[in-house]
Amino acid sequence: MIQWARVSELYEEIGADDFDEVVELFLEEVEEVIGRLRTAPDHTRLEEDLHFLKGSALNLGFEEFSKLCQNGETLSADNRAGDVPLGAILECYDQSKARFSAEYSTRLAT
Repeated sequence: MIQWARVSELYEEIGADDFDEVVELFLEEVEEVIGRLRTAPDHTRLEEDLHFLKGSALNLGFEEFSKLCQNGETLSADNRAGDVPLGAILECYDQSKARFSAEYSTRLAT
C-alpha cells in the first residue's frame, strides 16, 4: 500500500527538518481534491483531479492509491468518467493515509 522506499528517498532528499512540512502540505492539497470528490465530483474535471492525485500520491509513496488514480484517469480520458470507481479510490486514500500516519515516524527513525 505504501512504498516505504520512496518515502525514505524523499526523506533523505529534503531532510528531517522539512519532511513533516512536506507531508502536511501534501495532505492539505490532496484533502482539498478528495473533499471535492466526496461531496461533488465533477466528471468534466475528473481526469484532471485524478492526474493531480496520482502525481501527489507517487511523490509520497501511496502506491496503491496512485495506481487506482491512474486507472480512473485513463477511464476519464476515454470518456468513461462514470465508470471510475470513486468509492474504491476514496477508501484506498483513507486506508493509505491512516497507515502512513501510523507508521511513518517509526519507519523513518534513524
